[in-house]
Amino acid sequence: MTDITEVNKTKLSHSLGMAKKAGRIVTGEELVVKSIQAERARLVFVAYDAAPNLVKRITDKTTYYEIPMLDIFSSAELSHAIGSDRKVIAVQDKGFAKKMESLMK
Repeated sequence: MTDITEVNKTKLSHSLGMAKKAGRIVTGEELVVKSIQAERARLVFVAYDAAPNLVKRITDKTTYYEIPMLDIFSSAELSHAIGSDRKVIAVQDKGFAKKMESLMK
C-alpha cells in the first residue's frame, strides 16, 4: 500500500464520490477491464483486500496499458466512497484522475 495521510485519503474518497455523481467512473471487474482495454480508464482503484486473482488481473491490465493503479482503500472504504459494494473502480475523466493523483503526493 502507498503511504498517504488520512486527510488526503478522505479527500480522495470524496473525489471518488463526486466522480460517481458526475458519471465519470465505471465499477466492477468486467467493465473496468473493458475500460482499461479501450484506454478510457485514466486511474484505477482496486481494494487491497480484494481476491488475489482480481488484484492480479487488474494489476496485469493496468501495467500493460500503462494506467496508474492505486490500492490504498479496503473494499469497505471503496464501497462507502461510491455508495455501492465494489472492489474495483476506474476513473474515466482526466480532470478527476489528475486531482486524485495530486492528492497522492
